[in-house]
Amino acid sequence: MAASMFDVLRSKKIHQLLATTVRRASVALASLLVSGCTPIGLGFLNPAGPVAASQRDLFVNVILLMLVVIIPVFILMPLIAWRYRYKNRSALYRPNWTFSWPLEILIWGVPVVIVATLSVFVWRATHHLDPYRAIASNKPALEIQVVGLDWKWLFIYPDQRIATVNELVFPVDQSIRLLITSDTVLQSLMIPRLGGQIYAMAGMRTELNLKSDAPGIFTGENTQYNGKGFQDQKFKAVAVSPDEFSAWISRVQALPTRLDVARYAELSQKSVTPTPLFFSKVEPGLFDKVIARYHHGGTAMQAMTAND
Repeated sequence: MAASMFDVLRSKKIHQLLATTVRRASVALASLLVSGCTPIGLGFLNPAGPVAASQRDLFVNVILLMLVVIIPVFILMPLIAWRYRYKNRSALYRPNWTFSWPLEILIWGVPVVIVATLSVFVWRATHHLDPYRAIASNKPALEIQVVGLDWKWLFIYPDQRIATVNELVFPVDQSIRLLITSDTVLQSLMIPRLGGQIYAMAGMRTELNLKSDAPGIFTGENTQYNGKGFQDQKFKAVAVSPDEFSAWISRVQALPTRLDVARYAELSQKSVTPTPLFFSKVEPGLFDKVIARYHHGGTAMQAMTAND
């Protein structure tokens, strides 16, 4: 009788614990889903271009492959626990069982197939999503030079001879070729809804090819911690129609501001720019000289200053 009462009490405690765990898990999951709505909308799961769309497809394929393992585990685990529970005397008991070829093949064969399939997916995606790979388009790519500073982004349009700070404007349905460097510590440029990140390194030039399928305003940021202003090093990536892009170029070119050596020296100081800046003229070869200063002891920038 005492043992029976003990089993009842223990059963009630287990049920209460399970109920509490389920309730807490439900609340946590609901909170996660609600709080995650905005990040999902700003990330590659809501793509605005072909690169981010390919990243999303790869992510979904990997998840579906992993479900081949995860779903059977979640289904079989409670079934096995119920089947071989303490009170089930009809469950088969084999204390001397040691080996089974079918189980070994199932346990090792399925992961081998999954890993092999994932290897093919990742290999193909690695080459397809190469940031240096040009995006197929019937229009020539728009080249934009990018300089990472503390704590801001400088965008130079060499063909249009203008520059902006913390605002990247480009036409839709036309690929953009970002040539990226840093005039400070290591940084990482990323526009989640358009594509993955690429590092910006002093004295080196990296490249990122992106494209937007529709007009919109997207968040760009530095994902590499680089000091106290890191959290504010964000910029707007604005995709507009070709006519709007031409009109925007004309408006910037009409401004009186000029990005010369003296202004660049001020701009490169550690500071956070509260609003975007626009320059109608840019020092010729500024991007290449920023890179060259780390290879020749700064002689290129000194020469530029002397000639100003």
